[in-house]
Amino acid sequence: MVDAICKEIELQKNYLPNNILNSVYFGGGTPSVLTYEELSQIFAEIHKHFLIKNNAEITLEANPDDISVENLRNWQNVGINRLSVGVQSFHEPFLQWTNRNHSALEAENSIKEAQDMGFSAISLDLMYGFPAQNHDIWHNDLEKAISLDIPHISAYCLTIEEKTVFGKWLKQQKIKQVEDDFAGQQFEILIETLLKNGYLHYEISNFCKPDNYAQHNTNYWLGNAYLGVGASAHSYNTDTRQFNISNNEIYIKNILENNKIPFELEILTPKDKYNEYLLTHLRTHFGINLEKIKTIFGEFWGTTQENILEKYLKNEFLVQKENFIFLTQKGKLIADTITEDFFV
Repeated sequence: MVDAICKEIELQKNYLPNNILNSVYFGGGTPSVLTYEELSQIFAEIHKHFLIKNNAEITLEANPDDISVENLRNWQNVGINRLSVGVQSFHEPFLQWTNRNHSALEAENSIKEAQDMGFSAISLDLMYGFPAQNHDIWHNDLEKAISLDIPHISAYCLTIEEKTVFGKWLKQQKIKQVEDDFAGQQFEILIETLLKNGYLHYEISNFCKPDNYAQHNTNYWLGNAYLGVGASAHSYNTDTRQFNISNNEIYIKNILENNKIPFELEILTPKDKYNEYLLTHLRTHFGINLEKIKTIFGEFWGTTQENILEKYLKNEFLVQKENFIFLTQKGKLIADTITEDFFV
């Protein structure tokens, strides 16, 4: 797999508008299991074809059980300067329920260990919407994260897919479906608690202390080009989007034996670009630039969209500041519905 990834980097060296990288992100699967030698091999290939800026954000997604003094030192040595730690919860029963390999104490200790080793840029993944009698566990999870002085927190609502273990349990009535109102209340608790403690709510699921935005994800939300490498990876160059095949065996075989990347290509139409602009920008505190949308996507922004805008402004789901439109706090609860209403 590492050889295939390196070969794809070479094959895609001309994909981006230029070869200067503002961020590098190791995610998907569990990249924290890569050895020092494997990471070094990938970085050597990146440096061969691209220039990584001196202040670039270089993130590794890491499970708490993979964080050790030796690994932390190796990650620093190859250039990683930011960790995204998949804690999910500090509540032991929830971790066991989701089959996580780490305990709550291990999660806490792994973060402290990373901080002691000099990692100040740490993002924490939390999950809400677990079946519970009340919100006490969620309050405790947030308080623990805040007490650890984490500069960036990503929080996602638990979703239960039909073909997963949870989906089967739900069908067998071993667990109960969390009501939308309950999950919505936890989202509001999330916002209020983190704002009160100095975090900025800069994207629906993401919060940060001032000047601690995730550069990589922010580039995505602002519609900048990016290159994704590996099985299932997505790439975007502002005109097309491509999706690598998810099957590891086919991915490796095509690249190493046929010198060809197996992917599907989507050519973005002007309508696609309009919808994507709405989808990505409305989620963030950057908002929608009405002047830009009327200039670039004027053919899709007409009386219907103006009426929809007026409705959501009147009901205080949106707010307008000069030429920019933003979600209000209650608007964030129905962000997907609002965005879809503006779609063409």
